[in-house]
Amino acid sequence: MSIEHTKMKALELRSHGLDFDLVMSEHAMPEPTSNELLVAIEYVALNHLDAKMARDGFSQWEYPHILGLDAVGTVIQAGKGVFPKAGTRVLFNANLAQKGMLKEFAVVPNHAVSELPADISPEVAVILPNAGMAALLAIEKLKLQEGDSLAINSAQGAVSHFAIQYAKQKGAQVFAFAQKEHHKRLRKLGADFAFDCESENVCDQIKREIGPEGFDCILNTSGGDSFVTDLEHLRFCGRIACLNGFSEIPQELLFEKSPNIGVVSIGGAWLANNLCAQQHLCFMGQKLLADVKSGQIKVPDIELIEFSAQAVKDTLSCLLTASCQKRPVIKIEHA
Repeated sequence: MSIEHTKMKALELRSHGLDFDLVMSEHAMPEPTSNELLVAIEYVALNHLDAKMARDGFSQWEYPHILGLDAVGTVIQAGKGVFPKAGTRVLFNANLAQKGMLKEFAVVPNHAVSELPADISPEVAVILPNAGMAALLAIEKLKLQEGDSLAINSAQGAVSHFAIQYAKQKGAQVFAFAQKEHHKRLRKLGADFAFDCESENVCDQIKREIGPEGFDCILNTSGGDSFVTDLEHLRFCGRIACLNGFSEIPQELLFEKSPNIGVVSIGGAWLANNLCAQQHLCFMGQKLLADVKSGQIKVPDIELIEFSAQAVKDTLSCLLTASCQKRPVIKIEHA
């Protein structure tokens, strides 16, 4: 691909809000510094986090802002002695505090990318970083051991898709909470039990399966008040990991459960400006790619989306209503 461009297309969010005010714009080509790569973006995966932050905003964003954290592209320029070299296809999770990847070209730190094997298609690989890395971090924080009981709320989501599989590799017993329409798929992924999260007697179902003591571990994917509800189902000194923050925990519940609480944040690697954490993103990307290649991990179904303001707006709305059955992937067409 030629790098004799002076301009590139980018899809900008002019302000946060539920209307998703997106517009296609033109930008100057970015220029890499000594340890950066110039990457021609080919695919961008959108996550629920993208939709949530497009609606609510983020304290470190300046508008107009470019969305999109997960991307695959081909390195078209790398400095002398900088790897991966030009022509290498790479996968990465972008810096949450900076402009995202819904654009034709981007500058990326070389230490945070993972090289794609030739036999994994880029449109499949691009759905791995945000959800897969969050699942891996959650499993690390929960310190899962063989025989542990693990409950996952809102298990229909992308993070849960990976977490169920990695938890089963650890020998855990997995209890997935989701709408009935997702139960068959979750069992295929390895969930031992699937509960209807909309059922009025779900607490009775839990007690029948595990008794009154509660779960050894819980992965809370929704945050907010749901964290407190999950905490009520945790055993004494159990372990709980949260993806999306939580509301105030009642003091008596905190003393009663004495929980080990872990917060999962992929973006923290960038927000803390922690080089080791950023390199860990690279290592997790390599693990995800290797596990998919070997067949140990099954990936969600994908749906290719046009690189246009209306198509992306519709996709963000779909993600917020949790009605997206497939992972949306934006294909970036280059002139």
